[in-house]
Amino acid sequence: MSYFYDLSKVEEEIANCMRCGNCQASCPYYRETLSESNVARGRIRLAKAILEGSLPYSPALAERMECMTCYACNAICPCGVKVDKILLAARAALVRQGGAPALKKVMALALKNQRMLDLFVRAAATTKPLFLKKHPLGGHKLRFYAGLNGRRVLPDIAGKNFRDRIQEHITVPGARKTAALFTGCLGNYVYPQTSAAAVDILSKSGFNVVIPRAQHCCGAPLSLNGVVDAAEALARSHADLFFSLAADIIVTICGTCGESFKKKYPELLSGSPSYSHKAKIIAARTCDIAQVACEYTLNGRSRLKELNMDVTYHEPCHLGRGMGVSKEPVQIIQSIPGVNFRPLKEPARCCGNAGSFNITHYGLSLRILKHKLADIESTGAGAVITGCSACRMQLADGMAQEGKKPVIMHTAELLAMSLKA
Repeated sequence: MSYFYDLSKVEEEIANCMRCGNCQASCPYYRETLSESNVARGRIRLAKAILEGSLPYSPALAERMECMTCYACNAICPCGVKVDKILLAARAALVRQGGAPALKKVMALALKNQRMLDLFVRAAATTKPLFLKKHPLGGHKLRFYAGLNGRRVLPDIAGKNFRDRIQEHITVPGARKTAALFTGCLGNYVYPQTSAAAVDILSKSGFNVVIPRAQHCCGAPLSLNGVVDAAEALARSHADLFFSLAADIIVTICGTCGESFKKKYPELLSGSPSYSHKAKIIAARTCDIAQVACEYTLNGRSRLKELNMDVTYHEPCHLGRGMGVSKEPVQIIQSIPGVNFRPLKEPARCCGNAGSFNITHYGLSLRILKHKLADIESTGAGAVITGCSACRMQLADGMAQEGKKPVIMHTAELLAMSLKA
């Protein structure tokens, strides 16, 4: 049984923490609050008390177990403690004890029902002039706050979902392999240009491409917040769908989605032999678009046309520390003629988005973001490249609030521009 369903599965991980405090230096949450209960070793101590039964569920305790799940503590821990597994197991245990908070129940309801989510997004795109007003530097501001912070600058919503505007199967003459593209929610509803760039890269790299319309949310907003039953349902659905495609590779354009396919699905489905088998096959086939580009696209480097740009790169937590995709995006940037790469001092420092954390802890999220924005500003770069649409949304929000017009694009978009130029 997985740690998602049994907190005792991480008992050894809990015991391995020697409480040295190294995690303080890397935790973005602690660096802003300086609260011991907000750092890894403090939360591990809370998880131990939950496991021992000495600390029952309370809303305050559940809140204490929330963080960005950025894996910075994992990376710095001298004992190799998998802090993320402890926290995810504890969150799931608390949801089993006390139920999910209202926000997470709403998320589960929406994400489990793709038709409902599609309908909601279409309605939002159609009626957005009633609720949103354009921001002079791009994006939109809320006319009515509806529980969201009034400072927030929101991205535009696509008038038509990406998966509704493109054919499901794209056949490329001479292609010998097939790639299944997982667009994710933001790649479908908010940044369809990223999905289009991925299709362009894959087709020009010799792949037939399938974009299954039956795909839905990867389930990360649920599995990361302890709503395991709903996350498992989504994982089962994708296990059936992507296993049936028999594609050579499954390509993601977001580290959080990719990590769900590679790491979370095998854990969520470990209790069923048949689904466990499917999940392991899917995990082995899953890769990020940057990995595909480095292996297949850059082999035809002479096809890359010059772009006159000064850029920097923000490494998303779940792409870099989560999937281990750190070198490939930089390799892509440095391979494009005319692109002047200006690296950040701390490229892998968390931007503070972290999905629903950005909703429930918006003020703290912005405080964490300011360090990233200052780093970006110091490079003098004219554009920021990243491999995560959620990070992109966070960076654009912060930059607009600082009075700077954000020029942010996905690594795939930059490469596609060079392929098309």
